[in-house]
Amino acid sequence: MYNIFKKHRRWRLVTAILSLSLLTVMAGAAVAPALGLIQEHFADADRSLVQMIVSMPALFIALTNLVIYKPLVKRFRARSLLIFGLLLYTVFGCVAGLFDSIALILVCRALVGVGVGIIMPLSTGLLAFYFTRDKQGALMGYSSALNMMGGVVATLIAGGLAMISWRLSFLVYLLGLISIVLCLIWMPNDKIYDPAADRKTSGNSAKYLPFIITMFILSFTFFVYPASFALECTKSGAIPQGLIAPVMAMMDIFGFFGGLAFSAVARKAGTAVRFAAPALFIAAYACLGLVGGAPGILTGSALVGLANGIGVPFIMTTASAKAGREAATTVMPLISAALYLAQFLTPMILSALGSLTGAGAFVTALGAAVVLMAVSVRRE
Repeated sequence: MYNIFKKHRRWRLVTAILSLSLLTVMAGAAVAPALGLIQEHFADADRSLVQMIVSMPALFIALTNLVIYKPLVKRFRARSLLIFGLLLYTVFGCVAGLFDSIALILVCRALVGVGVGIIMPLSTGLLAFYFTRDKQGALMGYSSALNMMGGVVATLIAGGLAMISWRLSFLVYLLGLISIVLCLIWMPNDKIYDPAADRKTSGNSAKYLPFIITMFILSFTFFVYPASFALECTKSGAIPQGLIAPVMAMMDIFGFFGGLAFSAVARKAGTAVRFAAPALFIAAYACLGLVGGAPGILTGSALVGLANGIGVPFIMTTASAKAGREAATTVMPLISAALYLAQFLTPMILSALGSLTGAGAFVTALGAAVVLMAVSVRRE
């Protein structure tokens, strides 16, 4: 990653755009380490309302991408829109900890979701807007790597702050200030909406449907892990309770390395790179769901991270190549919506499928990974 900053003549712009990737994917789960303490403080509140503190942003990210993102892009230039989204993320992310009303906290969480719904498509779409196709693969990989590293950093910071007070855990959203400063000094305020291109592609969203479906399946397959890992490990007793968080952090670290490796893997594997993430997910959930025990859990966790780290930039790169410079206003909002909708719906889908089939979460994810492989084969 160092080389892209050192050698690229537009390294300041690269730095500003990639800083956004530290904030996005874990926007909702960043305060998850404090959830137990929040439940204790709001003892009279329904448990599902407290859990929505984590899931609420994902829902509003998807709604923002589907409903209001495009009108905003039409009206505002890139830097202005990013600063607006970053302010929503930072301000309402932090002030949620000031309230003693679960309803007001959820309103703040919804506004954080709106902020990320603005930031997320731009964090990848601007790479397609400003950089040529030969550079996009590596940059998308770095974006995915920073997504995963952002999860590690945010979880560790929030967990440390939660040991002092659950209210302080929300200060993790001050990380948004870094991107605000970088975007203010290094991001051009270009108009990225092209009316002529929009008229040309209007009503033609169907051509992006394979990318949207693939992202939804991949994201569901991935989010089964954070949604179920602690519960499954507690039930099986395969690893001590105190090791659950470090193992999950290890998964994020392997995701970071998967993103860094994506460009090299894509060059060596060629068109076969589309099978890398499905194959890794199949191996991962076979270890987690069928092998079990400490060796299966550790191996499976590492493979889940690698699969996500490679799979996300593959979809982003191929979709942006199809959309061209208009990716930020066409396909990226739809892919972002699919990602976060999958994150929001994963617990509900797991519950429904578990009731119907009786299968455990990891076995269900193994089935989803097989479906992802079938979709990848069909696209060949």
